[in-house]
Amino acid sequence: MGHIRTSSFDPAKDLRALRDHFHGGATRPYRVRRDALKALKRALRNHEEALLAAMHADMQKPRFEGYMADIGLVHAEIGHALAHLSEWMQREDVATPISLWPATSAIHPQPLGVVLIIAPWNYPVVLALSPLVGAIAAGNCAVVKPSNEAPRTAEVVERIINEAFRKEHVHVVQGSGSAVVPPLIDGFHFDHVFFTGSTNVGRKILAQAAPRLTPVTLELGGKSPAIVDRKANIDQAAKRIAWSKFFNAGQTCIATDHALVHTSVMEPFLAAFAKHTERFYGKEPQRSPHFARLVNDRNFQRVRGYLADGRILFGGRNDAAERYIAPSVLVDIRTDSPVMNEEIFGPLLPVVPWTEPEEVIGIVQRNPTPLALYVFSKSRSTQGYFTERIAFGGGCINHCLLHFGNPELPFGGVGTSGMGRYHGKRSFDLFSHHKGLVTAGALPDPGIQYPPYARWKEKVLRWAMK
Repeated sequence: MGHIRTSSFDPAKDLRALRDHFHGGATRPYRVRRDALKALKRALRNHEEALLAAMHADMQKPRFEGYMADIGLVHAEIGHALAHLSEWMQREDVATPISLWPATSAIHPQPLGVVLIIAPWNYPVVLALSPLVGAIAAGNCAVVKPSNEAPRTAEVVERIINEAFRKEHVHVVQGSGSAVVPPLIDGFHFDHVFFTGSTNVGRKILAQAAPRLTPVTLELGGKSPAIVDRKANIDQAAKRIAWSKFFNAGQTCIATDHALVHTSVMEPFLAAFAKHTERFYGKEPQRSPHFARLVNDRNFQRVRGYLADGRILFGGRNDAAERYIAPSVLVDIRTDSPVMNEEIFGPLLPVVPWTEPEEVIGIVQRNPTPLALYVFSKSRSTQGYFTERIAFGGGCINHCLLHFGNPELPFGGVGTSGMGRYHGKRSFDLFSHHKGLVTAGALPDPGIQYPPYARWKEKVLRWAMK
């Protein structure tokens, strides 16, 4: 099956053990699912400090951000699943058409089998364990592939999973994605593949899964805009966009990629944005313990290159030795420049003016179907105009990022930003097969469906199926 670099993974043996464990029915009972989720929660709590230290070592992620956007969200997802698991597992009785009487109909959620979860580096805990919560709640076995770009965190995630689960229930595979994933997908028939990462790699995952007709969920990205209307609370909009842009040094799939600001409020917006950025990180952000770093040299060089695509209004300082790029704002940008056509994934905000709403639609359509959209306006008609006219995965009105933290909301992309939805019950549904069953009654049926087909039978049929 190729070269899967991990000290404890034997593909032929361990993947078969996962399949056998599932087929044996061990993962299906409610008690087993509940206890597995509780075990994951305990293990996560036991290793919280190690995770926070590992994320800081991998990308200097601040403790607060590491807990808020990684560890805390997993705890919330587990808690939500435990509160609703029994309800989710119940069959759903549905109506039966009169043409099928006497019979009853119901939908039975069933686990898929053995699933593969491929996680990225930017949020290496939540994007590995949150999908796993749904897979376990739905009664599956799983293989989890953490990102080797955050190696210290990946090691702790493996310890957590090994502590919480038997290896025939959940197994971790480490190594480079390009070396590990293709032989995994080619050599074993997974029942679902869940991938979070870039659009380019997502296309490759989809192609690799196609020969076996393996269903795939792709959580990708794109250029998620914040649209600031002249009727917005400008100071508040600037504060919230700055928070979303520089959180995790901009390495967030739903970060504000660029801001489209009405010309009439451009000056006060930029002034407020600079003010709040300084309040967040001080006059020398490089010394701030609250500001992360780029994950590797490749991404540092890529993001630094965007600084040449416009006029640097503030920021721009960078240090290759630390992979540090200051919180920065670019103005006077051409819409055909790389920074306006590639996902930035760094602490650099292009700000583009607009006057008419149609201009905004035109700019967004250059990079259609973003993963997120943020609209800042007090006008409901303006809010509705942009949220209805633009195709996007999810988002907020008058804030940023918050929708990711609500397990009652489906999360996922559309078009080039992905396919499939998860969080809360959508995660359970994603990793379940909803089996429809009709149970015929014991009473004699009317018999109109059986030959010979008399004229009166056709009349009854037409009446019953109206």
